Amino acid sequence: MFNEERHFEQPIRWAMVGGGRGSQIGYSHRNAATRDGLFKLVAGAFDLDPQRCRDFGENLGVDGNRCYASYKEMFEQEAQREDGIQAVSIATPNSTHYEICKAALEANLHVVCEKPITFTTEEAEELKLIAAERNRVIGVMYGYTGFPMVQQAREMVKRGDLGEIRVVNMQFAHGFHNEEYEKNDPGLKWRVSPEVSGPTYVLGDIGTHAFYLSEVMTGLEIDRLACMRQSFIESRAPLEDNAHIMMQFKGGAVGTLWASAVNAGSMHQQKIRIVGSKASIEWWDEYPNQLRYEVQGEAPRVLERGMGYLYQDAEGVASNRVGGGHAEGYFESWANLYHRFAMAFDAANRDDQAALADIWFPGIDAGIEGVRLCEKCVESADQGAAWVEYK
Repeated sequence: MFNEERHFEQPIRWAMVGGGRGSQIGYSHRNAATRDGLFKLVAGAFDLDPQRCRDFGENLGVDGNRCYASYKEMFEQEAQREDGIQAVSIATPNSTHYEICKAALEANLHVVCEKPITFTTEEAEELKLIAAERNRVIGVMYGYTGFPMVQQAREMVKRGDLGEIRVVNMQFAHGFHNEEYEKNDPGLKWRVSPEVSGPTYVLGDIGTHAFYLSEVMTGLEIDRLACMRQSFIESRAPLEDNAHIMMQFKGGAVGTLWASAVNAGSMHQQKIRIVGSKASIEWWDEYPNQLRYEVQGEAPRVLERGMGYLYQDAEGVASNRVGGGHAEGYFESWANLYHRFAMAFDAANRDDQAALADIWFPGIDAGIEGVRLCEKCVESADQGAAWVEYK
């Protein structure tokens, strides 16, 4: 079971940029970060409007004098306080991630950032260098990887339960944007605007989630890929609302990824199926407490979260917050990741590099590979779905 007794002498003093009133992602960050008492929200630049920012922050219990009109003002003012912030989460539109993350690192803050962390791999590599120079940690919010059954899948692959990995099928294909809803939805409008969203829409917004899940579970590295993408809602061009990728991995395995916002009638359909020479596993985020396990020649079985037959000694498998049979979900997964971020931040603060290296969490390298995937998919699609080298 999850260890709720793990605490610091004082919680990490934490702030947010973005994630103001009405933001689902903002609430998700706050819920996850504060659940275990390892972070305390003490400041924020929640909104571009100073009055809305202050009003919202005070309603959350933040001192109004620590609700700032901009992230720049917050970083500057907090640096002058003995009790200033130590970490910040960035929940703003994509186009701002790089500059805010860079400013936070230069202010000697640890960072949790929404993805994609930057528009280009060069920018992401720069952030990695700055973080290393200052002994700061960057966490990237791939929120689905905190589910215990994702870690069980990872361990099964690692221990050879599936045999040699041959095929990985990934998809994240919802139907909520099958029409031009952005006409009346500002939250969607920026996601389909290149100057704010970046070079992709569904590939960066949801495709990278499925891709990172496959990275976590299999550890496979892409050798080359071919991508075709479409804008079925024509006004979204050049950004895609549907994309298909074929992948060849180093070592001979192959894979596909389908990312879509126009899969009419679908909720999420985020599924990862890993096919080995002996067996296959499949995980679906709408049923996150189960992992389907199919051994050739045997009846299929469904593994359940919280059960003793799972690999209890594996990192993350036993991070159950309630016994098996009860439904754990999205917020628990996020809280598990924030717990790991806190452990990593604390290890860096103590300059315990050995402990830091021993903590698994989606960090800057995960962010870099997500950006690289988007870049390479655009490169391939612009050449008529040509095969391109991944690195």
